[in-house]
Amino acid sequence: MSEDAKATASIHELSYDFACRITRLFQYLTEDAEYKEYVQSKQIYRSGTSIGANVRESKHAQSDADFLSKMSIAYKEADETDYWLNLLHDNGYLDDKQFESLEKDITRILKILTSIVKTMRTKLGLEKP
Repeated sequence: MSEDAKATASIHELSYDFACRITRLFQYLTEDAEYKEYVQSKQIYRSGTSIGANVRESKHAQSDADFLSKMSIAYKEADETDYWLNLLHDNGYLDDKQFESLEKDITRILKILTSIVKTMRTKLGLEKP
């Protein structure tokens, strides 16, 4: 997805696109890389694809509380993914260009999920406006 498309994309589109990128990253880390990495790559694969899965589940939430729960889980998975991206970068598995591109996407996703969770918490009376 182009940067222009990302600027106007929904969280559903962004999280799916990110999951595709994480899938390719997993393949790179385990198959194509000179120094193959398996432990951290599995962790980032799980958390990075879970974001979109939870966002997708939220489309069929049974209530506002269920929607909030799914989006909160998506936020937690996105935050964990950010951790693994930093760890992979700091240990030399991702170069600066790879890291910055993925970091830009996860930061965008985190900001949107933060807004969604905060709005829903306010709507449900769990947080003051």
